[in-house]
Amino acid sequence: MLSTRRAISKVCELLYGIDSKNLKGLIGMASQRQLSSKEIFALEDKCGCRNYAPLAVALSRGEGPFVWDVEGKKYFDFLSAYSAVNQGHCHPRIIQALKEQADVLTLVSRAFYSDKLGEYEKFMTEIFGFDRLLPMNTGVEGGESACKIARKWGYDVKKIPENQAKIIFAKGNFWGRTLSAVSSSTDPDCYTGFGPYMPGLMVVPYNDIQALEKELQDPNVAAFMVEPIQGEAGVIIPDDGYLKKVRELCTKYNVLWIADEVQTGLGRTGKLLAVEHEGVKPDILILGKALSGGVLPVSAVLANNNVMDVIKPGTHGSTYGGNPLACAVATEAIKVLLEEKLAENAALLEPILRAELEKIPKDMVTAIRGRGLMFAIDVHESIPAYGVCQRLKEAGLLAKPTHGQTIRLAPPLVITEQQLRDGAQLIQKAFQSYK
Repeated sequence: MLSTRRAISKVCELLYGIDSKNLKGLIGMASQRQLSSKEIFALEDKCGCRNYAPLAVALSRGEGPFVWDVEGKKYFDFLSAYSAVNQGHCHPRIIQALKEQADVLTLVSRAFYSDKLGEYEKFMTEIFGFDRLLPMNTGVEGGESACKIARKWGYDVKKIPENQAKIIFAKGNFWGRTLSAVSSSTDPDCYTGFGPYMPGLMVVPYNDIQALEKELQDPNVAAFMVEPIQGEAGVIIPDDGYLKKVRELCTKYNVLWIADEVQTGLGRTGKLLAVEHEGVKPDILILGKALSGGVLPVSAVLANNNVMDVIKPGTHGSTYGGNPLACAVATEAIKVLLEEKLAENAALLEPILRAELEKIPKDMVTAIRGRGLMFAIDVHESIPAYGVCQRLKEAGLLAKPTHGQTIRLAPPLVITEQQLRDGAQLIQKAFQSYK
């Protein structure tokens, strides 16, 4: 029987046509010439952690709503790095801000002040209507920080007994891969080999006000954290009025409402924030992904003084959080979003994308959901969703399935109407090819 190492090498050879004995030389070759897609697949398989199963395309350039692979083939990007590049790939204004700041100062840590952080915090709090901002790096760090703030608030303000604070999440949530995030997840893959799990995290059905209110009556509940629209679960949109009722109940029971807008925020749903569709405001807001326009990791937690002030020096921090480079990039990314009216563009294009997707043969899909430029297609069980994405790739459009039979679509918000129609036609043809 082949050893594990030899088996992996054999797979590389069979899948990519590359003798695994030569993989070591690919690293040196990379500095001399552009590797082919097959060589890149093999190199990652050999040297990287296998924590992803990417679609077989190796990208090397992006501009606006388009990306190109290493062989020069052009694709529509209908994933937008999970909504991190709402402003389009390599937006020139954001890249210019990056270059200018990189020439001057990139990092000081929070041991010292910088000339960028305060200006960035003022800019962001004024736009989003909160007193204070906590700068972090990744979306999951934003979620962890929000939970930490909520627990501290629960003990200091609500007077929950020590170590008894609870945070409620919705079934089907996704906010990252840390131990806290998987501890609050209902994804079966999170519950094999990663325990023990974080205590004090509870789950209620999404879009179920009665179930939520029952749990909120527990005096030890500090917060309810929820995505206004569930992304990873398959663009699950709650009933009209759900978010208003969440706001009312959290106020009634003195519980903090944490809105996870890492994916739904910053124009994706046709509003600056998804909560704006119901005219409500959370106690804690988490932003990330498109906060930097896809240029580098930037996230933020926003709250008012009565919540944020429970954090004192030495109780929370991040070496890179709020670094000058991130502040300059995030400021320009938000300016681009506002000045180019990208949320408005998403709202304008929503009915057009919906109408185009409705042209897919009805016997091939079971549902189409969407808001703004955040859509999902539930594919009939007789057709493999992953196979559809493979055919889309061959046709020149990139998308990925989630939860088996659901394909998510989220093109950059800079896409034009004609580009959107062109991309949608590729989607229609990919489905029709199964006829």
